[in-house]
Amino acid sequence: MASLPPVPQASKPLLLQLGSSSPSIWSLFTVNRPFLSKKKRNVLPPYPLLTTMAVHTQGRLPISSLNTHNLVPKREKMELETDAISILNERIRRDHSKREATRPVMDSQEADMYIQLVKEQQQRGLQKLKGDRECKEGGVFSYKVDPYTLRSGDYVVHKKVGVGRFVGIKFDVPKSSTEPIEYVFIEYADGMAKLPVNQAARMLYRYNLPNETKKPRTLSKLSDTTAWERRKTKGKIAIQKMVVDLMELYLHRLKQKRPPYPRSPAIAEFAAQFPYEPTPDQKQAFIDVEKDLTERETPMDRLICGDVGFGKTEVALRAIFCVVSAGKQAMVLAPTIVLAKQHFDVISERFSKYPTIKVGLLSRFQGKAEKEEYLNMIKQGDLDIIVGTHSLLGNRVVYNNLGLLVVDEEQRFGVKQKEKIASFKTSVDVLTLSATPIPRTLYLALTGFRDASLISTPPPERVPIKTRLSAFGKEKVIAAIQYEVDRGGQVFYVLPRIKGLEEVMDFLKQSFPDVDIAIAHGKQYSKQLEETMEKFAQGEIKILICTNIVESGLDIQNANTIIIQDVQQFGLAQLYQLRGRVGRADREAYAYLFYPDKSLLSDQALERLAALEDCRELGQGFQLAERDMGIRGFGTIFGEQQTGDVGNVGIDLFFEMLFESLSKVEENRVFSVPYQSVQIDININPHLPSEYINYLENPMEIINEAEKAAEKDIWSLMQFTENLRRQYGKEPYSMGILLKKLYVRRMAADLGICRIYASGKMVGMKTNMSKRVFKLMTDSMISDVHRNSLIFEGDQIRAELLLELPREQLLNWIFQCLAELHSSLPALIKY
Repeated sequence: MASLPPVPQASKPLLLQLGSSSPSIWSLFTVNRPFLSKKKRNVLPPYPLLTTMAVHTQGRLPISSLNTHNLVPKREKMELETDAISILNERIRRDHSKREATRPVMDSQEADMYIQLVKEQQQRGLQKLKGDRECKEGGVFSYKVDPYTLRSGDYVVHKKVGVGRFVGIKFDVPKSSTEPIEYVFIEYADGMAKLPVNQAARMLYRYNLPNETKKPRTLSKLSDTTAWERRKTKGKIAIQKMVVDLMELYLHRLKQKRPPYPRSPAIAEFAAQFPYEPTPDQKQAFIDVEKDLTERETPMDRLICGDVGFGKTEVALRAIFCVVSAGKQAMVLAPTIVLAKQHFDVISERFSKYPTIKVGLLSRFQGKAEKEEYLNMIKQGDLDIIVGTHSLLGNRVVYNNLGLLVVDEEQRFGVKQKEKIASFKTSVDVLTLSATPIPRTLYLALTGFRDASLISTPPPERVPIKTRLSAFGKEKVIAAIQYEVDRGGQVFYVLPRIKGLEEVMDFLKQSFPDVDIAIAHGKQYSKQLEETMEKFAQGEIKILICTNIVESGLDIQNANTIIIQDVQQFGLAQLYQLRGRVGRADREAYAYLFYPDKSLLSDQALERLAALEDCRELGQGFQLAERDMGIRGFGTIFGEQQTGDVGNVGIDLFFEMLFESLSKVEENRVFSVPYQSVQIDININPHLPSEYINYLENPMEIINEAEKAAEKDIWSLMQFTENLRRQYGKEPYSMGILLKKLYVRRMAADLGICRIYASGKMVGMKTNMSKRVFKLMTDSMISDVHRNSLIFEGDQIRAELLLELPREQLLNWIFQCLAELHSSLPALIKY
């Protein structure tokens, strides 16, 4: 490599040669180092676009006398945002999420070990949770549909052809035989297809969409499957990105270490105080959690999925005791203050025999002085168990020695709170309790990236809840409440919004003038809400008209009728939880679900109601959540932006592709190469204009910093470029070429490309990537021009151009091509 000349003092223009086949001699780069002194930073106008020719100057011009305005040709006055480097920088910024910044650093060998662990864990998860799903070879779930369960008009997906409408099954005689066989008939956009039933069973999936309707945008064409292939590819790439995100989060957790908790005899004594005989599932959950805490060195992240009243709380209490008796703190997080108060009461009573263990409740009901005192006690370690709502996640709550986080009903928390909960998972043990897991939680459990214990056997004294689903009628409401009041019980009356509560109150007061009725919702004053709930729990109030604030955990033995009005406005998980508020005692319980005129309901709402009716048996929250997954808000699993990709193929095929991707996760790895080892055998020597050199405060130092930034990583190079432009404006064309060469070399290193060369119309790139990785990268390219010109042979990526390009245009082509390949990196494991 040619050594860099000193800054010119005489008439020679600066010649920069950015050779890349040998190590750089440029000095250390610091991203945040300012390029100008404070004195000069605000004086200079931004440097405009310059011509590409070197400009001859006699000596250095003083900055004040530099007339930059005349240097800008009109055709080059383009917007900064539209140039290729800005577009790439924007994409890098988008991809560089918080997780990217905290990605665990590990070498390839260590990654191999952890990926193997993940695969084993995933297999265990699949085996444990496969239920009635058929399991194909290799432990991959099959989501194919049995053709005999389809109804005429149902939408289906054929793996190779795409989306069609099921017409029916009937006998027909094949050409090669005289015996009639059964065929499945499917209507497509340009004709009817028939395929034998046994073949259909291997190729067909039910088409479910995550959002409002099950109707696809268009039917696929039999005569042209390219559009379908594109849709399938988009879904595949979305899946791959998601799998890599999960993998990195999981690897990060596996790298965390904490000493196992001691097995103390006191734990057995504490367990012996449980007044009931545990069910078999409960016993298994106790064992699972105890092993997580006392045998593992990585933090626990376990989901306890048990129906309402099946004993999840006891599992949490034993985990809390194990952690607290070892001198650590435990946090119990509930979505509502009503539920937090109930947890506090249960925990206080259970730990009353242990005077050294202090339990505290942090809530908005407390005065400022009391809250400050609690915060101080938490910080000093004087509180062992802290119960509360999302305020526990705030910055003001500083824990002395937090060991365990128990999250009840995680689906009730907002996105920011979920992110905060996720941040705890890499450092403390986490136990999540849920009767209807959010889809994401369920998905994690199904794929073994998270441990799950299912409690699906009811306590022996539990009686199923009788569910009635019908159109609203005042006489039905009065009859249901009268029956419950006459047998000395209490009633929940739930509405989706605060707005209608008073109207219902007036109606019920007229119908039941001698019965105590009250209203409860989250917007009430704290004390008023607390008093109302307390009176209802004590049995003083007989009818509670409320919003879904009572959805979680409220345990009132004497309330055994729940009326839910405008049922179509609730999510399936919410309805299941609300219904679980009753039936806690050995008395038969009733849930009345009222909807307005059925003609007003969407297909999604009707399907939701049908699913709830199907799941009348106890212990079906888990199956229900799986149904729910296929019906509503898929965005909560994968983020809203990927919902469209799911819609491309339907949920069932999407899930099968997901499990397939997980089972081959180690095959989608890209191995980067050191930056200094990348050779770019294209001889480009950009000449910087002397006005630009004079304009820069210290050109040599800036060039050195550019090289150091590129050597570090793409994020540093992006920050360097943006800082440069912020301080000096858009660089001249020749400086842009120099930057592009740095970007090309950096991206090549990230992609595992060690040499780029050109010979006539042919461009070659020597690489260590596999053919599978190359296909995934090219599939995700937006530009057909680049995708169609690339081929993979042995250890080379080759491109045959239409004509031999001048060197600078060639560099631009390579830059654009690598930028597209580089954009697929979030879908690949980078260890």
